Amino acid sequence: MARFPGIYVAVITPFTEDDEVDYARLHEHVNWLIESGVHGLAPTGSCGEYASLADQERAQVVETIIRAAAGRVPVVVGVASPSTKRVVAWARHAKEAGAAGVMALPPINYRPTRAEVIAYYEAVASVGLPIIAYNNPYDTSTDLTPELLQEMAHIKELVAVKEFTGDVRRIPAILEQTSLEVLAGVDDMLVESLLAGATGWVAGLTNAIPRESVRLYDLVLAGELVEARRYYNCLLPLLRFDATPRLVQAIKHSSSLVGRPMGETRAPRLPLSTEERESVEAALKKVLAADK
Repeated sequence: MARFPGIYVAVITPFTEDDEVDYARLHEHVNWLIESGVHGLAPTGSCGEYASLADQERAQVVETIIRAAAGRVPVVVGVASPSTKRVVAWARHAKEAGAAGVMALPPINYRPTRAEVIAYYEAVASVGLPIIAYNNPYDTSTDLTPELLQEMAHIKELVAVKEFTGDVRRIPAILEQTSLEVLAGVDDMLVESLLAGATGWVAGLTNAIPRESVRLYDLVLAGELVEARRYYNCLLPLLRFDATPRLVQAIKHSSSLVGRPMGETRAPRLPLSTEERESVEAALKKVLAADK
């Protein structure tokens, strides 16, 4: 049985004009996402700009989101950090705050051996929360292949993998070789991933288009594939920004365009260029016209 089915939003972190975390707006954003029908929340990942947050800010972001969710949907907390000790500490904080699980990249600051990857996830598992392994070999030096995931089968807390390679063939391979649940990790591969056996979606652009995202997800689950394909094609130009280095800026600009400004990204992320902003605007326009 799937532990984390549905759409889990990789929640962005709003900032004020003074570059401070806007916790009131974050609380409001969480309410809006839940009221729009999303199934879960995944804070302090790349979309949440975790690497740009001070420890106190990061802890308060997690606590604010869990408090705002108020048990209505599960919260799975991103725990990436340069050392195993700090990852475990963030996992403990997530547990104490009331999280339903954690999402953990493999070691991020060097190329680990297979034994080190396994020992790392064993350490995270010691906290006692369900773990979603995040396979993103583009941003880390580790590829969590089906064979490596199979080697970690003894880690009972490891229950799912967020698959971000962009290779849909990975999904049936993981399902064949392990007992893990697979979550789509790339916005512009959602339909393909669900048809290949994924049960959930960790979504970025859903921060700006939650109702549209839920509609697409529901169409696929209902087997209404002709309409799902039509609707997907309308969303794809926007969803494709999720697989680019400028994804957070694109999400925040999209949010502003739908009347929910979340501030700029923190340095070293810089604002979108005029050309990039126009590309996002054109893509969002197609989304908003999809139901007309």
